[in-house]
Amino acid sequence: MKTRLLFAVVIVTTILFNPVLFAGENKNVPAANTYEAIELNRLIGLASDNVGLKVSCAFNLGEMKSQKAVIPLIAMLRDGKTDEERIIAALSLMKIRNAQGVYMVSRAAKFNNNERVRYICEKFYNGYLLEKENSKTTDAVASL
Repeated sequence: MKTRLLFAVVIVTTILFNPVLFAGENKNVPAANTYEAIELNRLIGLASDNVGLKVSCAFNLGEMKSQKAVIPLIAMLRDGKTDEERIIAALSLMKIRNAQGVYMVSRAAKFNNNERVRYICEKFYNGYLLEKENSKTTDAVASL
């Protein structure tokens, strides 16, 4: 009798406390280690108050060529508290090659209130123009 009762208690406890039976999958969160999850985490980090985290996330979003990051990076270029934030935002926008981002970097090269940011944005934009001109020349030579 005691053996049956103990066996029944073990079976019931196993069934009740089995996490597989009650754990549901969250459909709203992308699976870990996917492009979407990584991009989402970087976008969340971009909104942080931690300057180091913001700069790191901005750089990574530029490396990923994230189109979703263009608007937050433009805001960071325009309203960043430090030179580093603005410069990394400009660099990432140039890496993404979005027309809005490139335009904002060209405007920052002329009108930003910080001389260092203006100088570096000008270098980024001039590099972009040089690369664009070189690709045109290469295409023209290839078509001959």
